[in-house]
Amino acid sequence: MTDASPPDFGPNVLVFDPATSMAAIQKQLTAVYNSPNDTEFGSGRFALCFKPGLYTNLDVNLGFYTQVIGLGQMPDDVVISGNVHAEGEADNQDNATCNFWRSCENLAVAPTNGSPMTWAVSQGTALRRLHVRGGLNLADTGFRAYASGGFLADSVIDTVVDSLTQQQWLSRNVAWGEWAGQNWNMVFVGVTRPPPGTWPNPPYTVITNTPVIREKPYLCLDAQSNFEVFVPALATNSIGPSWAAGPTPGTAVPLRQFYLAHAGVDNDATINAALGAGLNLILTPGIYQITNSIVVNRADTIILGLGFPTLVSAGPNPALVIADVPGVNLSDIIFDTGRRGSPALLEIGTGTNSLDHSADPICLADITCRVGGATPGRTTACIVINANEVIGENLWLWRADHGAGVGWNRNVSHNGLVVNGNDVMLYGLFVEHHEQYQTLWNGNDGRVYLYQSELPYDAPSQPVWSHDGVNGYASYKVADTVTSHQGYGLGVYGVFLNSRTKCFNAYEIPADAPGVNLHDVLNVYIIGKSGSEMTHVINGTGTTLTTGVTTATVSYWRPGTEPGVRVGTDATITRLALGLPSGIWPNWQRRYGLPGADPVGSVFDRLPHAKGQRF
Repeated sequence: MTDASPPDFGPNVLVFDPATSMAAIQKQLTAVYNSPNDTEFGSGRFALCFKPGLYTNLDVNLGFYTQVIGLGQMPDDVVISGNVHAEGEADNQDNATCNFWRSCENLAVAPTNGSPMTWAVSQGTALRRLHVRGGLNLADTGFRAYASGGFLADSVIDTVVDSLTQQQWLSRNVAWGEWAGQNWNMVFVGVTRPPPGTWPNPPYTVITNTPVIREKPYLCLDAQSNFEVFVPALATNSIGPSWAAGPTPGTAVPLRQFYLAHAGVDNDATINAALGAGLNLILTPGIYQITNSIVVNRADTIILGLGFPTLVSAGPNPALVIADVPGVNLSDIIFDTGRRGSPALLEIGTGTNSLDHSADPICLADITCRVGGATPGRTTACIVINANEVIGENLWLWRADHGAGVGWNRNVSHNGLVVNGNDVMLYGLFVEHHEQYQTLWNGNDGRVYLYQSELPYDAPSQPVWSHDGVNGYASYKVADTVTSHQGYGLGVYGVFLNSRTKCFNAYEIPADAPGVNLHDVLNVYIIGKSGSEMTHVINGTGTTLTTGVTTATVSYWRPGTEPGVRVGTDATITRLALGLPSGIWPNWQRRYGLPGADPVGSVFDRLPHAKGQRF
């Protein structure tokens, strides 16, 4: 039964009580999962909230745009005994490469029947403040069970975390019994028992301490069962979960200090009025049309999304602009382009910024930006960061390769991310398919822990996808003016379906800046038309890749030194056998002029990443 006592979160925030019949709760959970709007680009948005207590024999199956939230002060205050899971859904074949936009946080899961919890997901998903009383599988175990995630933070897994077919994964401040599995790029920051091994065999990047982080704010109940939002304190050089030794340090903010916005009722004018009155903001589930920018001018403002609310930049302005003020906390929001186009979807700081926010940084968490896919649209860049001392994590900046309004001249986007501020730190940066540099970094002292990027599938020709006599655009571009930058666990993937295009460098960094270092760097050529290639890894160095599925790795790059460059066929190919769903291969042939018969036993059977089958 849905609790009638909470504030007006709207009809798509369901609050469950353990005193209610489990059968009644299950009926509602099943209805949400089977909602006709719960599709990849559907309008359904849901937050499933559980009050403290024990819930038995529940099957919580997370579909698109579904957020599961425990409302306790500690994760173990809410225990779901049964099955909390996300399964591979594409073509009913355990394929999870389109399992986006779902999350689970602040509760304990006790899997029944001795099976691990299954979290088969790709980008745009999150596990946070989770206690799994057993094991955790990050993909399905069936045939064609591909996955392309992902993000796990501030959690405890009692036994084994198995990555299975995940191609890359970031784990931050997690305690587990053991980590198992590898494919291309696995990064561990501040975990208590990192797996043994050295890049690239296995491809593990281990950072002992998390340098600085503020865990994402979360909705919960106080001792009197009143709703509040808890804002964790800033932590430095941390290892393990924030709640391992007791309650997470931080500040509770009562709900009366928040404006609860509702899609179809609120717009940029009403939201800006509330922010101007000194309130924080909760965006309840739904799709919001934003004509003029939502503007955040007050320090320490909290903007929290419930159930994956979506801001559509309907006017020629960014959907949201954060002024150069400290401590703003933005999380759990999807930003979509609109038909009119905009210079950015999210802008942090305006113009040139010189203020120091190190004592109270601006924080972003679990943010998706989409150019096309859900709605036709265009932008110059998804996120522009002008402010200094910004911390971001689990950002997916996606120029859509399928869905509505998709095409080289239709969903136009130059860059996924542009960083102009100094001391910007990102944990888990996923940037895909933009038409120029995927990431352009102009500020000093930046740090990135795990980078995943696919070059555009659909460049129409080499002359179109070139600049200054250089073939293609590097995915990860650190500007020549930068003197200090560190990147750890970086992967760029090539899928060249539309034309015989070449990318000269996957990464470009200044040639004469010893303070710019990249560690554990990877190129993967997945597939392409004959004549396409990934020519080099970094700055004209690294073996050319022309056949799928092949990889080139650089263990360490510092300007002026010769990196250790390796090239070879992916050692895990046989584990990732792919059989394309019926009808997909002929569609590929027609659209991209690919040669040959249905690829049974061919390189397509060995693709670790099957995103191309979305077409």
